[in-house]
This record gives sequence, C-alpha cells and structure tokens, in this order.
Amino acid sequence: MGRTVSQSQMMSRGALKKIPLRATPFLGWGQKIHHLFFASFLMAYIIAWLRLWLVPSLFANVLWPDGLLIVLATATTLASITRRLTGQNVILASVIIGAISGGIESVGALTGIPFGPFVYNYPAIGRELFPPLPWVIPLLWIFVLLNARGVARLILRPWRKIRAYGFYVIGLTALLVVLFDLGLEPFCARVKGFWFWGPTKLPFTWYGAPFVNFIGWGMATVLILAFATPSLIDKKKVKHPPDYQPLLLWLLLNLFLLTGVTVHQLWPAAVAIAGGTILVSIFAVRGAKW
Repeated sequence: MGRTVSQSQMMSRGALKKIPLRATPFLGWGQKIHHLFFASFLMAYIIAWLRLWLVPSLFANVLWPDGLLIVLATATTLASITRRLTGQNVILASVIIGAISGGIESVGALTGIPFGPFVYNYPAIGRELFPPLPWVIPLLWIFVLLNARGVARLILRPWRKIRAYGFYVIGLTALLVVLFDLGLEPFCARVKGFWFWGPTKLPFTWYGAPFVNFIGWGMATVLILAFATPSLIDKKKVKHPPDYQPLLLWLLLNLFLLTGVTVHQLWPAAVAIAGGTILVSIFAVRGAKW
C-alpha cells in the first residue's frame, strides 16, 4: 500500500524549500568574552597611543603598557576566532603558530637565518621566555598572522568557492604579513629600540633591516600556515557573515605604527604604512561586500 501525502504537507515542504539560507549570527558566551577582551584592548590601546604621541610622560619609564597591548590584542584575536571555531581548534592553531614562530625567531637571533643579523634589546623588549627569545614575540606572530589571514579571507571572499582558494589565502596572508613588517621594522628598531640590526653586505636595507628579512617573514608565514591551517578551517556547513574584526584590528595596529614613525619623522615608513593600509582596506571592504 503506497504512502499518501496530503496537500498541506506538500505545501509545507515546498515552503521549506523556498526559505533562503540565512547567515548565522555570532551568539553565546564566545560573543560576550570577545566583547570583554575587545573593550579591554581598546583601553590599553588608548593608553599606549597617548604615551606614543600626546602624553609621553604617561606611565613613564615602565614597559607594561606595550606588553599589555600585545597580550590583549592577541586575546581579542583568539576570542574573535572562537566565535566561529571550537576552542580546541583555536588553542591548537595558536600553539602551532607560537611554537614554530618562536623556534624560527630563536634560530634567527642566534644565527641570522632567515632574517639577517639582529639582536634583541633587553630589557626594552621585556623579559626572555627562554634565551634568546622574548616572551612577546610568539604573541606578536599569533596576532599578526591570524589577523592577516582574516583580512586575506575578506579580500578573497568572491573566490571562496574555487578549488585553489586555500592556497590563495596562504599566499595573500604571507604578502600581508610582509606588508605589516614594513611598518613594524622601523617602529620596533628606531622608535622603540626593541631590536637592533647588524651590518650586512647587501646594498639595500629598510631602516637597518636587510631585504632578506622580508623574504624570511614571508617564508616563515607559509611554513606556519602549512601546519596551522587545518585547525583554522570551519568543518561545519554554516554560512557566516563577513567578519570585519581582523580588518579593524589590522587598521588599529597600523595606525599605532603610523603614529610612532610620524612622531619620529620617519617619512618613508609613514608613507609605506599609510599607503599599504588604505590599499588593503579598499580591497578588503570590496571583497566583503561581494
């Protein structure tokens, strides 16, 4: 005996098929924790920015405002990603990034490979996690790499359905990390004195940083993402709206770097930071609205 379907059931099934797929909003405790970290980050950012420009005497002769800024920026980044991924995945990805970047930076400080000869300036950069690695360096890599990846995903959003999308994200992330380092090097070496570059035989340097340094940053990014990307992929078949959080953090930290190099009249660095930030922002907003 065949199964009969009433007309009302058929109409309800047809109505369900016509319901469009809607973006799933960010809900739950992850959103609340993210708001808490982001508010704390903004307060730390304002204090550090005022020390950099308007009120240099604010918390003079102390190091904690800069360190707190990096800690809260990293925490905000991880809390933002936790809204999309499971906590285990976020922790695993951050451990991978911190461990590999810390190893690469340690080798670089000891041998000059792959960034070129440099030395960290203690205690300006803070305490050592272990010789010769400052504790803040792995956090800096986690922040820069994850937000660069988030901005790359915004830019490449129109092409997220193509097969090579993952490779494009890795390549563009590496390019954005190198672009960020163009502003980071003069700020850290000349403005803050966190590290110093040694002489090289290469004819071109960027505020002391040899050209090979930027190649090293790009190659290190590709290597790290090769191991961390599987943990950063959302396995759930859920459609999310564009996440502008990485772009916002990217803009704020670039503004911070821009303020520092401008106050110290490092004009080529200021032009590079401002031009790169504007260009990246335009492409990210256009990609997100596609």
